[in-house]
Amino acid sequence: MLFIRVNRNLKLETSSYSAEPICMAQVSDIHISSNIPLPTPTQLMTDIERTQAQAEFMAKSRQHIRNILNGQDPRLLLICGPCSIHDTEAGIDYARKLATLAEEVKDQIYIVMRVYFEKPRTTTGWKGLIMDPELDGSDNIPEGLKQARLFLREVIDLGLPTATELLDPITPQYIADLISWSAIGARTTESQTHRQMASGLSMPLGFKNTTTGDLVAAVNAIKAATQPQTFLGVSEQGVASAVTTSGNPNCHIILRGGDCGPNYGADAVATSTALLKKHGLQPSIMIDASHANCGKDQEKMPAVYEEIVRQRSAGNTNVIGAMLESNLVAGNQKFPCPLDELTYGQSITDQCIDWETTVNLLRQSAKDLRSAATNEQ
Repeated sequence: MLFIRVNRNLKLETSSYSAEPICMAQVSDIHISSNIPLPTPTQLMTDIERTQAQAEFMAKSRQHIRNILNGQDPRLLLICGPCSIHDTEAGIDYARKLATLAEEVKDQIYIVMRVYFEKPRTTTGWKGLIMDPELDGSDNIPEGLKQARLFLREVIDLGLPTATELLDPITPQYIADLISWSAIGARTTESQTHRQMASGLSMPLGFKNTTTGDLVAAVNAIKAATQPQTFLGVSEQGVASAVTTSGNPNCHIILRGGDCGPNYGADAVATSTALLKKHGLQPSIMIDASHANCGKDQEKMPAVYEEIVRQRSAGNTNVIGAMLESNLVAGNQKFPCPLDELTYGQSITDQCIDWETTVNLLRQSAKDLRSAATNEQ
């Protein structure tokens, strides 16, 4: 009988009579320290079920957003809320306040709450509620997915539509049925995986320009996401599958500034409009008042938002929406730190404007938009 033996230099040797056990070189999972199965999407959605009323609300909220993107609804679309959700209790406190304010300005502004559970990291750092819900590096993803679904249901029951950035392509299978609008971020707009994922999502979706400020990448992303795609995915039963989509027709661009500076001004909007038209795309433009457009400085954010509203009030209907990072308490706080030292209602990621500033901004912008509409008549 012929035996094959692997020596210390990993060279194959043969021996007709060797009795040594066969030793295989390890070529898989060399850097994997754990691999914990998740509940299937079906299991989680069964345990934390979407009610019929919630399903009807989701359908209506998505249609309102589609109508705004297509120019059939004259309201401004506003994605507003914390940079990220790290404390669900504080998040619900914020949601209750926002729901009341949304009702007050609903004729001029359609408010969708930011419920961001995943955070892209340039190097390292807290990656969001889904990845690390206990904020201690334990990375209890099953618990994070559970908390995300529970939180989304509470927000929806307050009558608020929901918005999030979808970072991991597996996440939508667990929470997308409770999301009214989603974004593909500046770091992933160029990703083929995310463009393919977006083509199969059921909600309207925005692509941000890249961190360098490149608009062409976002335009190409929109073109790809609106077309049918086939790619590797995960079924609701948790099985690897080949997913084929019909394309998502409700995609738009988000201007968030870049390394070269902000791009929220009228000239930048005109450039974006021309580029979208050149590629045969509807010039629906959302502008992010945070991130590079304000230099990640919450004190500059109100002025950026006011300029966005000024352009819309002046008659530029291509400006269909805005984004604001807002929380109960202004600014942000250093993290990691002992959890009992965290300030309630203050961001642990990017800076946010506080609640009082948010109220003043939205009330004034609703007044300005109402006056502009009256003057047009």
